[in-house]
Parts: sequence; structure tokens; C-alpha cells
Amino acid sequence: MTSFTGAGHLARLALRRERAIAPWWILLIATLALTMVAYINRNMGTYELKLAYIEIIRSNAFLQGLGGGFAEPRLEVLATWRSGGFLHLASALAAVMSVVRHTRGEEDAGRSELVRSAVVSRHAQLIAAMLVAAGISLLGGLVAAVVLIGVGLEPVGSLAYGAAITVAGWVFAGVAAVAAQLAHDARTATVIGLSVLAISFVMRYAGDASAQYWLKYLSPIGWSHLVQPYQDERWWMLGISILAGAVLSAVASQLLGHRDLGAGLLPERLGRATAPELRGPISLAWRLHRGLLLKWTAGVAFFAAAAAGLSPLGRDLLSRPSIVADNIRNTLGVPADQTLGAYSWYMLLILAYAIALYPVLMTLRLRSEETSGRAQVVQATAVTRLRWAAGHLVVTGFGTTALMAAAGLVFGTLYSVLVGDLATDLPRFLAGALGAVPAAWCVGAVCLLAYATLPRASAAISWAVWILTVALGQVAGPLYGRWGGSPLEPFHYIPNAFAAAPMDAGPILALLAVTAVLLGGGLLALRRRDFG
Repeated sequence: MTSFTGAGHLARLALRRERAIAPWWILLIATLALTMVAYINRNMGTYELKLAYIEIIRSNAFLQGLGGGFAEPRLEVLATWRSGGFLHLASALAAVMSVVRHTRGEEDAGRSELVRSAVVSRHAQLIAAMLVAAGISLLGGLVAAVVLIGVGLEPVGSLAYGAAITVAGWVFAGVAAVAAQLAHDARTATVIGLSVLAISFVMRYAGDASAQYWLKYLSPIGWSHLVQPYQDERWWMLGISILAGAVLSAVASQLLGHRDLGAGLLPERLGRATAPELRGPISLAWRLHRGLLLKWTAGVAFFAAAAAGLSPLGRDLLSRPSIVADNIRNTLGVPADQTLGAYSWYMLLILAYAIALYPVLMTLRLRSEETSGRAQVVQATAVTRLRWAAGHLVVTGFGTTALMAAAGLVFGTLYSVLVGDLATDLPRFLAGALGAVPAAWCVGAVCLLAYATLPRASAAISWAVWILTVALGQVAGPLYGRWGGSPLEPFHYIPNAFAAAPMDAGPILALLAVTAVLLGGGLLALRRRDFG
């Protein structure tokens, strides 16, 4: 028996399971690639507009860091700069989730022990997971390159861009493989992988913003940026990412041979012997979700503060005559004295799309509790199935509201201190952020209905719902609410807090009604179907 014995069969099994998940990641990467091209064509259709946009970028360190260095007044360069590395992040995130799912996730579910009872080597599962993750990254980069060539961009630069997207996934597949050996469960492995990804992004961002470009050479995400597609195509940078991915894979293989099945190399922290505060399903759900909610709150506050910090730049941009400023004013269509507020509200609403992922993840936690058997243990007590689900929903609803409130408070406070008035602008931002809560609830309610009716496909459906919500809002136009977006996604109906007309409660009440119907249908279906 060799290390590859059984790897082919396990790879085919993993591909079969990925058929409902991987296509959505590939679609997201391709959609984002086309969206950036459409955004530049729609808002900077002339050379003068592109040149003015470049001058704005070069005058602000925050914007330089956001996109990754300096850009040139060409469509393809601006499109890749405008992505800000989001395509690299998407490829890396997909790889992390895939590797953890088919390694540590299988061990947690007890399936790895059954698989190893057959003619399968100890390393076959890890090899299969790496092959599948590498294939998904390769396909994502290839599809992105093909669609960019299809819309008329330079073929060589498009292939370089696609290759940079691919190798970002390969590197973080290796990171996830090592994390799966260190952690004692899939959740911890995912946290380790995503933490490394976040640190890599921050290092790359700091390097571009401060012109300390040596930081980019220390960041795996920075390596993909340094390929510089559509400019000088540094193909040799791809070799660094490939080498790093290979080394990480070899390290993971060595670590696998030094641990027991189901165990991790990092010591597991023991919890308390008793939990007197667990008095019911709501307190249990709070206990399970509070750590993640605190991390989300910190992240939301950070990004809200960073976005509000751009307010002085927005004020300067909109106060002086320029082609870009005139384009923004015409698109917003609000009174002149409310232009800056309306533009800032648009930035806050982008953050609301990200917050809508929180109820999606909380709904997926219901499925995780069910498949692990913990939900059945809880329901063996006096807690009924509906009370168990309702406890999670209550915590999810209040958690989503808290995240939106944190975004509105932090953004509104910093905006008011920098360029506005605390007494008038802060209440508007806070009320507007809370007004977006029903849209996020509606996204979560669709996911609950999917979990209750199609539990096996609920993870793929939930991710697809959130991705399509964001994609429809982004593709339909740079502004949301009453100025654009697609009627097929709920954030389209959220009114702008700085609009000339008074806020209409009708769309919000309609979203609440739709959410209530979806929740009711989901709970009814959950009550009637079998568990497990």
C-alpha cells in the first residue's frame, strides 16, 4: 500500500459532494470579474474619467491600499485594481472551506474511521482533499480568464490574472491542510485558516497603503497581487505561491503521521464542569453563538470606522468640480446639501450586505447541530424541536440587529465627528442601519426554509442565496435602495436615510411580512420532517 492508495476513489467522492457547492464559488469569481469591468465601463467610460479616478487614488493612502498599489488609466488595469483582491480572497476562502470539509470535517462526523477500515492509506483523504481544492481553484481562475477574454480584454493579462486567482487558492489549501492537523475539530481548523487569510490581507493592505512594499512579499495574498496582470506580468511570482503550497502540503502530510485519528496536535482547552446559566434553548443558543457574535461585532466596528474615515475624502471630492464628482451627484439624485450623506449611506449599506451573511451562518449551525447528534440530545429533554429552533432564531435575530446597530453607531459617530453634525447625522445613520435589518432577516429566513425542507442541500442553497443577493445588488448598479439594485434582492427595498422624501415604512413592513411567512413555513416543515 502506498500513500496514494484509495486517494482516487476519495477524490471522486469529494467531487460528488462538491457539485452543489463549488459551482457557486466559481460563479462568484466569474461574476465579480465581469462586475468590475462593467463598473469601470459604466462609471468611467472616457479616458478623462479614468485619469481623474487615478488622481483620486494616488492622493489617498487608504484607496491605494484598498486596490493594491497604483493603477493605470486603462480598463483592464482599473478593473483588476477595483477588485481589491476580492477574487483572490474568494479563491482562498473556497479552498480553506473545501479542505477542512473533506479532512477534519470527515473526522468529526466519524466517517473517516469507516473509510479507513477499507483499503485506504492514512494520507489518502488529505491527498484527495488537496486535489479537489486545487481543481476548484484552477477552474475558478480559468473561468475568470475566459470570461475576461470573452469581453475583449487582453488574453495574456487575463491568463495571468486567472493564474494569480488559482495560486491564491493553492496556497491556502496548504494552510487549511496544516490547520486540519493542528486543530481538534473542523470549527477550530476553519478559524485558523481564516485567521491566516485575514492576516495576509492586512499585511498586503498595509504594504500598499504605506508604500512599504516588502510587506506584500511576506503575504500570500500579496504574492497574487505582485503578479501584476495587464502590466508587466510577473510570471515568476506564481512559482513562489506554488512552492509555498507544495511545502505546506508536505508539512501537513508529516503532521498527519504524528497524531491520532480525531485528535489535534494543539492541546484542547477544557471547559467548565458545570453550566448553571443554561436555563433553556435561548440561553443554550446564546452560549453557542456568543463568541462568534463578539468577533463579528469587532470586525463590523473596524470596517465601519475604516469606511467612515473616508468621509473627509468624500467631502473634498464632492466639493470641487470634477468629472467624477459630477457623475456621483447625478447618480445619487438627492439635494446638494445631502449628497455627502447619501454617498456615505451607500458605503454603509455595502457593509449591511456583509452582515447579511451572519444569519446565513447561524442557520447553517442548526444543520451542524443536527448532523452531529447534539440537537437530538437536547430534544431528548423537555425542549421540543420548535423551542430548540426558536432559541437559535431569537439569538440570530437579536445578533443581526446588534451588528447593524454597531455599524450605524460607529459609522455615524465617526462621520459626525469628521464632517457632520452629531445631533442630526448620527440618528439618521443609526435609523438607516436598523432599517436594513429586515432585509438581512429575510435572507436568513430563506435559508431556514431551505434547511427545513431540503436539509442535505441547505448549505449549498444558503450560500447561493447570500451570494446571489450580493451579486444582484452589485451587478445591478453601484447604488442600492431606491436608486438601483435588483427587485429580486431584499436590500433593493431599503430606503436611503438621506433621501429627500421621508422614509416610507411600507417596504420595511412588507419585508417583515415576507420574513414571517418564510419563518412560519420553515418551522412548520421542520416540525414535520425526520431528523438526521
